[in-house]
Amino acid sequence: MYADYHMHTSFSSDSEAPMEHMILGAIHRNVPRVCFTEHMDFDFPTGEFDFLVDMPAYREKLLELRKKYEDKIAINFGIELGLQPHLTGKLPSFAAGYPFDFVIGSVHVADGCDPYDRIFFENRSEEEAYRSYFTCLLENLKVFSCFDVCGHIDYVVRYGPNRNLYYTYEKYRDILDEILRVLVQKGIGLECNTAGFKYGLGHPNPTEKILSRYRELGGEILTLGSDAHAPEHIAYDFERAGALLKECGFHYYTVFRNRKPEFLPL
Repeated sequence: MYADYHMHTSFSSDSEAPMEHMILGAIHRNVPRVCFTEHMDFDFPTGEFDFLVDMPAYREKLLELRKKYEDKIAINFGIELGLQPHLTGKLPSFAAGYPFDFVIGSVHVADGCDPYDRIFFENRSEEEAYRSYFTCLLENLKVFSCFDVCGHIDYVVRYGPNRNLYYTYEKYRDILDEILRVLVQKGIGLECNTAGFKYGLGHPNPTEKILSRYRELGGEILTLGSDAHAPEHIAYDFERAGALLKECGFHYYTVFRNRKPEFLPL
């Protein structure tokens, strides 16, 4: 079983799972290593969630449980930063201010709202909404370099009116290739997020063709994450994902400790 490098607990606003329950779930599934990546989205639109982590409490609980389960599983300290271009004065200093093992950079807010909210898709076509999201992602990638891997780069597709029915790499190739080139040039990795399977898309986020294209462009840093918010979703469809990544041209996947990559065989 592969390491799961994208997991949330009750320290994230959208999860009710105690950290210890997540750890026990990972042990039950024979996952050798996990990295908790709680949501930290500064200036998230006002609504149901605030996505701000109590960092001292999060760090204290992780260290306590790391010690408790050290003979059963490796537990790493991470964060999922919500990228917005106006946060250039805040995110780099935040990422550098804690001894993180791993930092994901993700876009959850585009055009002032989360694509999870139906408002994002109102008064424009699905393609216009998808392109707007990708444009925002690209803008963020150009101004930030304070994270190790870019999370679920086609996140928007989970919530589109038709989800991935009409979505293909080829249709958005122009901007997706630009996104992938920036990642490769900056030495920032890509995440294979298996929540796409959980959401019934039949593919990870991003899709196989995007993963293959990243590899063609010279991308090597690739992490596996379930985006689990509950124990039953830990390492979701990882065996399927491992086979898929091999077909996409990868021989290794990546884990991080102290913000340094380590390559493990698929």
